[in-house]
Amino acid sequence: MENNVFLRDSKKLKLADYMRAQENGRENLGSELPVAVYRLLEYSLREELEERFGKEEQIRIFRNAGYKAGVYFAQKYLDSSLEMSEFTAQLQKRLEEFKIGVLRIEKFDEDTGRAVLTVSEDADCSGLPLLGETVCNYDEGFLSGILTSYTGRNYTATEVNCWATGDRVCRFRADIDG
Repeated sequence: MENNVFLRDSKKLKLADYMRAQENGRENLGSELPVAVYRLLEYSLREELEERFGKEEQIRIFRNAGYKAGVYFAQKYLDSSLEMSEFTAQLQKRLEEFKIGVLRIEKFDEDTGRAVLTVSEDADCSGLPLLGETVCNYDEGFLSGILTSYTGRNYTATEVNCWATGDRVCRFRADIDG
């Protein structure tokens, strides 16, 4: 492959390049996948990364990947010029359209920027057995990326409740980094 004349001037692909490439590649099967397929990918990667690098590094990688995806999602699928209430309504609609989950804003403090958000029917964990720990690290990064992209301020979202901890929604606290 290294001597392939057609690859000589090719560039390294980024997330946006891969996303553009999928727009017309599944003419018969369409763009949707079952949650089981998504979880096959997510949990096999999670397991492999943890075995190779340890749990903390696996979590960091998932958060960082989620952050990149959240920034991309916000830029591609959301209108950041909207006022906060319209933006969150649009975000709720988009997350449901993409079957990511059902978002609710429990609290938002305009002075501090702190938010508490819940996601029910989360693709990552709804239906998992009780594990005694939160598992939605990708979603932490995803929400951080969306909020950072929208506000222009660096956000960190932390999952505080999860289906895997015995709750029936995933709850995230989002704070502006000090």
